[in-house]
Order: sequence, then structure tokens, then C-alpha cells
Amino acid sequence: MAFACDICGKRHQSGHNVSHANNKTKRVFNPNLQRVRALINGAPKHIRVCTRCLRTGLVKKAV
Repeated sequence: MAFACDICGKRHQSGHNVSHANNKTKRVFNPNLQRVRALINGAPKHIRVCTRCLRTGLVKKAV
């Protein structure tokens, strides 16, 4: 299972750490994923969702 949002598919992005001496080393920007209990096809299920999808209301949480 990949480290990605189950709703929008947002994954990690790569970039650089840049020092004061302008040295560049590889780094990874990970999405802010939360494990939530949501209703999927009428049944509660645990999914990994990014906070953007939670905030915009794309996820119907199970009570």
C-alpha cells in the first residue's frame, strides 16, 4: 500500500534541501495523511486521506 491519499491520490513529491552554502541534497515532501473511519459504499472502513480532502468535505465520516 503506497503512502498516498485514497481519495485524490496525492503522493510524495521530491525536492532539495538547500543550505546557506547553496548545497542541495535530495528530500521528500510527504502529504499530511490521516487515518479516518469513513463510509465507503455504505459500510465503515478505515482509509488514508489527506487533510485537504477532509477539509473540503470529500469524505463522509462514519459515526
